[in-house]
Amino acid sequence: MSRLQVVSGKGGTGKTTVAAALALALATEGRRTLLVEVEGRQGIAQLFETEALPYEERKIAVAPGGGEVHALAIDPELALLDYLQMFYKLGSAGRALKKLGAVDFATTIAPGLRDVLLTGKACEAVRRKDKRGRYAYDYVVMDAPPTGRITRFLNVNDEVAGLARIGPIHNQAQAVMRVLKSSETAVHLVTLLEEMPVQETADGIAELRAANLPVGRVLVNMVRPALLDEAALDLGLRAAPRAALARSLAAAGLGGARGAERLVDPLLDQAAEYAERHALEGAQRAVLADLGLPLHELPLLADGLDLAGLYELAAELRRQGVS
Repeated sequence: MSRLQVVSGKGGTGKTTVAAALALALATEGRRTLLVEVEGRQGIAQLFETEALPYEERKIAVAPGGGEVHALAIDPELALLDYLQMFYKLGSAGRALKKLGAVDFATTIAPGLRDVLLTGKACEAVRRKDKRGRYAYDYVVMDAPPTGRITRFLNVNDEVAGLARIGPIHNQAQAVMRVLKSSETAVHLVTLLEEMPVQETADGIAELRAANLPVGRVLVNMVRPALLDEAALDLGLRAAPRAALARSLAAAGLGGARGAERLVDPLLDQAAEYAERHALEGAQRAVLADLGLPLHELPLLADGLDLAGLYELAAELRRQGVS
């Protein structure tokens, strides 16, 4: 597995949930994972039912086998101060710039700078080692921007390296791109079995490949359970004998003879709707299969998503070998 796991997806597909579940799955058996948030929504804190995350790495969960999940909500302004201190040793001067509003001004007039700082901080965590020469984290999982801007977000350092041809900015941008375009990184896309998310996933994969960014897996989220098998669907439910259905309903104690007859049409309508949805989902699965990437499905949780549900999704990812 690549050490930097980037998770993107169309809005509404649950990419933050999948990123959190992936971080838990990767942290099993004593491993350490850093879960990074870059959009400032505090989605990670909500999922793990903890207070809002500050700009510091904080342990938020223990995985099966004693592993740890740490989290970091990257603040672009504070990341810029880190950058100024790291490369220019500004120290108190950098803090003075913050008070004057210069940092906020810089990230506002140069939006690309914000993405440089976010990706740079994540890659720094990937490369960081302790005094013994071991990596500080076995894996870094990034809850990244949506599919529509993921390629530009990850590729921004290429543009910066081209503009600043020498000096620390150029060197830092190149170092980041060496991580992002290497086997150390995998970009996963989260989707639903619906036409628009699947199409956006296919488009996003094409853009990532064109930019030579390493595409990882497709993760289908919120998959509804199968209620009828293929044999039942093939029978043609609308052609089923109405009288036989009514007798079966009555025998099950549903409404008596007359009441059972009134239930037949609504039951057949629901069955027809299910068959239509089943066919549409099958067509989207075929589209995803044609993308040529590992494909994994996560269930729609009947009781809704809470912390226990998050661990359940992590266990499902482990069961499917995504860890």
